[in-house]
Amino acid sequence: MVRVASVKGSKLPVPKAKQKKTKMRKQEPEEANRNVNMETATSDQSLITILDDIKSSKLPAVINYGASWCGVCSQTFPAFQELSSSFKRIKFVYADIDECPETTLRIRYTPTFQFYRDGEKVDEMFGAGEERLHDRLWLLS
Repeated sequence: MVRVASVKGSKLPVPKAKQKKTKMRKQEPEEANRNVNMETATSDQSLITILDDIKSSKLPAVINYGASWCGVCSQTFPAFQELSSSFKRIKFVYADIDECPETTLRIRYTPTFQFYRDGEKVDEMFGAGEERLHDRLWLLS
């Protein structure tokens, strides 16, 4: 297809060299972009199921309680995702307090990180700090 340019009222074809080439990006399936050891709780029931799995598992886990309206949560979430790639033996969970209102009633600050080992909560961290989070994950692993 040839683009047509207008020059003083007449329509002239634009040479192919000057035409913009737009390449369609191949869309990858959503599953390919997700980390294997990261889950998102989308409702109270899904968070209850995830917590039951954590409590019955021997694997360590961290839950990030945040909110879509929380600026600090939005800033720390990419680091949380990146850390999930570095600590493959730890299960990472994100729970939005607005999507899981019944099961997150005791969460008073966002973000709040809870750390589990052998099914028991062993640590809790309030607020941001990628380095602090990394250190706690290193201790947990």
